[in-house]
Amino acid sequence: MAVPISQMWTVATYVIRKKLSGEKKYPLVLMLEPLFRCNLACAGCGKVQYPPHILKKELSPEECFAAVEECGVPMVSIPGGEPLLHKQIVEIVNGLIARKKYIYLCTNALLLKERIHEFTPSKYLTFSVHLDGQREHHDMSVCREGGWDLAVEGIKEAVKRGFRVTPNSTFFDGTDPNMVRAYFDEVMALGVEGIVLSPGYSYDKAPDQQHFLGRAKSRRLFRAILSNRKKSWKFNMSPLFLEFLMGKRNYECTAWGSPAYSIFGWQKPCYLLQDGYTETYKELVETTNWDEYGTGSGNPKCANCMVSCGYEPSAVQHGFGSLSGFIGMAKAFLFSTYKDKGALDLLNNHSTFAAQHDHFVKVESITPATTAQLEETRA
Repeated sequence: MAVPISQMWTVATYVIRKKLSGEKKYPLVLMLEPLFRCNLACAGCGKVQYPPHILKKELSPEECFAAVEECGVPMVSIPGGEPLLHKQIVEIVNGLIARKKYIYLCTNALLLKERIHEFTPSKYLTFSVHLDGQREHHDMSVCREGGWDLAVEGIKEAVKRGFRVTPNSTFFDGTDPNMVRAYFDEVMALGVEGIVLSPGYSYDKAPDQQHFLGRAKSRRLFRAILSNRKKSWKFNMSPLFLEFLMGKRNYECTAWGSPAYSIFGWQKPCYLLQDGYTETYKELVETTNWDEYGTGSGNPKCANCMVSCGYEPSAVQHGFGSLSGFIGMAKAFLFSTYKDKGALDLLNNHSTFAAQHDHFVKVESITPATTAQLEETRA
């Protein structure tokens, strides 16, 4: 795995302390959204659909620091919008580094090469660059021709300057696993630290509601992608979460594991769903009815979700908070290729992932009107 030992140790000791204290609901990573404004309008994103007066708003550095200190997380992910559009993003990053927080600054990298000189390399700072597959696939996904080339230029410049860099990829229905594996080869050759990936989630506000994966399709896709791995591939993620994507493990969602804070406050219940906001993190934890969320709840909004912000905290807590989880992680490190003849058959059977057009297979839009529309709930 590509996660540095110092970061693993920080997270492991944090989880162990929480377990020993008896605290049940605690965060692992804060999803800190300092703005929703972006220089892209991706079809699968619901964050840029707000009216102009909302898109103009930004969190101040002081508001960002207060949110981080309030929930006490060891890691902070800074999505958006596009964080590099924030006028004070360097001040925010430097303040979090001073607080010894591990930061993943999520960026489409269109401005990365232009602004990289404003940042200083640190073990606490990672540029998490949005890349959804190879050039053609990525440019179609972000609805901008040439987006891949600009992002790769930014990655190369950041790597050259000694920054930690991880490409962050979201995969949708109809994705060809062979193309994804070729993409892994391409990005690892750029010198990145490791790869971050997740299945797409159907934001209510997303313009394109047709290409989001159900859980059975997600497992089939990621089994084909992640089995029979090359040793050159590194992943900046929990190995147990990757096994979850492959269908080798079952986890319930830990929605409170990645709380989201934005210009609206603390978002209920998680980064992906908007069921109201609270003024404080304590209020978020204590007033949210967590039994209403996750696949086990029967909530149709959660039925097909396997996204990292909900399920990777479950895997991390299992890995560092139990003997069975720790043994599972050790096995994942020692036997990291995951040989699987059935997965090879999936790769060779192109009809399994046949694209009807534009590399995608269309599926029915998921709405809360009826559970009959859902591919599955607890599978």
